[in-house]
Parts: sequence; structure tokens; C-alpha cells
Amino acid sequence: MAKSADQSTVNQEAVFIYSEDLLNYRFSEEHPFNQKRLQLTLDLLKKSNAITDDQIAAPRLATDEELQLVHDPAYIKAVKLASTGNLSKDKAESYGLGTEDTPIFTGMHDASARLVGGTLEAVDWVMSGKVKHAMNLGGGLHHGFRGKASGFCVYNDSSVAIKYMQEKYKAKVLYVDTDAHHGDGVQWSFYDDPNVCTLSLHETGRYLFPGTGAVNERGQGKGYGYSFNIPLDAFTEDESFLASYEQSFREVIEFFKPDVILTQNGADAHCLDPLTHLSSTMKIYQKIPEIAHELAHTYCEGRWVAVGGGGYDIWRVVPRAWAKVWMEMTGFTPDSGDLPEGWLTRWQPESPVPLIKTWQDPDNIYEAIPRKKEITEKNKLTVDKALYTIRSNKKK
Repeated sequence: MAKSADQSTVNQEAVFIYSEDLLNYRFSEEHPFNQKRLQLTLDLLKKSNAITDDQIAAPRLATDEELQLVHDPAYIKAVKLASTGNLSKDKAESYGLGTEDTPIFTGMHDASARLVGGTLEAVDWVMSGKVKHAMNLGGGLHHGFRGKASGFCVYNDSSVAIKYMQEKYKAKVLYVDTDAHHGDGVQWSFYDDPNVCTLSLHETGRYLFPGTGAVNERGQGKGYGYSFNIPLDAFTEDESFLASYEQSFREVIEFFKPDVILTQNGADAHCLDPLTHLSSTMKIYQKIPEIAHELAHTYCEGRWVAVGGGGYDIWRVVPRAWAKVWMEMTGFTPDSGDLPEGWLTRWQPESPVPLIKTWQDPDNIYEAIPRKKEITEKNKLTVDKALYTIRSNKKK
């Protein structure tokens, strides 16, 4: 394993949080949530000469006290008991554990707490001013609730990190989620908090878990008007996705003026993803971090923390998409449009599908969508509805 960067001595543009311990978050060999994609992404970056060992910092274990910023102590205790096989089946299911989505595995508490600690480590690098940007691809588990596991997520690292930034750094946080699944756990954690703004672009819940994220979910109490949802129609393509993302992101950040941006970079909106129904390509994964980077420097003095999330085509999609986030953070441009031959040679024997050999997708990677115009118009109306509160207040 690479030598870990030291916060006390390193001052650079960005830091990449990783250790092989992050691979221990693994429900089963058959489960679609497979952290091998972290290993694939880092190896792609290394073989592209896009990262050096001194840019990598190890995650730490989140403490119980840190987890309790968001999670119920009884739930944390249940996760610990489940980790050692000492939680009854009925009790486990009451906490969302031992289900098809979130099976119990040995060492689950430590593996989950390390994902959270990785995001907290990323936060400290950025908020202490050591770096402008930090990335923990092991994080992004946005479905975890205060007292319940959900959707492959045991603990919710983004929610804990946001609360941590509020308490330790007194920060106003903008959370931007481009996973195909709605970032429900994060939204509900801060639904009544006017100092946290959440923006989620996702496939409409009519067809996809968790079924939430409607335009009218705007927050409650003092938090009303600080929750923004853009539920995109199934089969949304690049142009409509990016128009929705850029317009909503620019208007929301101008309205909220945060101290720091936390982006969740799920890579499951891609047309090859086996669990979702959107029709995007690598074009969106080039542009998503570009806009986040620009707006972080415009509004937050560069403070930008990025986490991973969904992404279930771990061979053809996730490594390329996530590598692009790091390359944007560091200003790195690949030598050519082709992936490194060394990476392809290393991983093709393990991949069950032929690897894509270029950074961008080949043409005609999916069949043409006959409803393209209708979908685009529908998404535009959705964005207009989502941003209604901002625009109406501007007119007053």
C-alpha cells in the first residue's frame, strides 16, 4: 500500500482518501455493491500517471461519538452486534439489517465506520485549509437513516460529515447528489435545517428505489425552501441531464451561498448501469465535476469534498467516471483519448465484459430514444418547478 500523506506537512491542491481496508465493505460475492471499483479506479489513475503516492491519505475509523451526530446509539449498538453474529433475525430486520439489499457481514461495523471516517478525513483536509479539494470514493452512502440501514447503506457518511462540518467548522453546506437514486437519507437528515441545502438529480421515483425525491419535497419548518429535487424522466440523455444539472446547480448555489460543497458522485446514471433506466454516457461524467469545480472556486474559495455512491457497472463505467472527478480536481489531462494499455491488460482477464478502451464512450452505445424531445421538455418543466421558490423570491 502506498505511503499515506500527512496533513501536517502536505500542502497541495487535492487529496485522495484510500486504503485497501475500504474494500472490506462487501455484503457478498453476488451483491451488486462491490468496492472493487475503488481498486479499479485508483489503478486507472496510477496507470494514467494522474496520481502519486503522496496524494493518497488513509481513512480512519469514525468514532461512536461521530456516528451519533446522525445515528441513534441503539442502532450503532445493533450494527456492532450484527457484525459479530449476535443480533437476532427479528431485531436485525427492525433496523433494516439482514435484508436482501443490506445483508449482514462479519466486521460490518468497522467496515462501515471506516467509510464514514474516510469522508470525515476528507472534510478535515479541506476545512483545515491543507487542500482545496478532497475525495473519498468509498463514501456516498446516501440511503442510511438515523436508526435504519437502507439501499446498501449501513451508516450515512455524507449526513455525518455535514453535521461534523456544522459543529466543528460552523459551515453552511451545499450537498449536491447526481446518483441515479434519490439521496433520501441526506435529505431527511436536514429537512428542517436552513443551514444545509440539498440538491438531488435522480431518476424519477416512479420507476426506481427509493421512490422519493419529488419536486414538492422542499423542506419543512425553518428548512422549507432548502431542499431541491430534480426527478428526471427515465431514458434521459446527456444533453437534458446536463442542462438540468447546470441550471439547477448554478441557481441553487447563488441562492444559498455555501461555505463548502459536498458532491455525491454516483456513477449509475450511465446507460450501461444494470440497476437504473437513464441514458447518459461519459459526457456527463466529464462535465459534472467541471461545473462543481468552477462553482467551488466561485463561491467557496475552492472548498469541495467529493464522495462516491452508486455505480454497478464496475468494469466499464465507474473507474472512468470517478477518475474524471480526480482529474478535474487536480487539473490533469490524459495523454490521449485511449485508456492506458497497462490497465486494460491488467483487468480484462477478470472482467466478465469487454472493457471500453477509451475515456469517452463509443458512438451508438445505446439505442436511440424515440421520446427524446418529450423527455427533454418534461425535464425542463421539472427544473422550473423545482426552482420555483428561488425565482419567486427574486421577483419580490
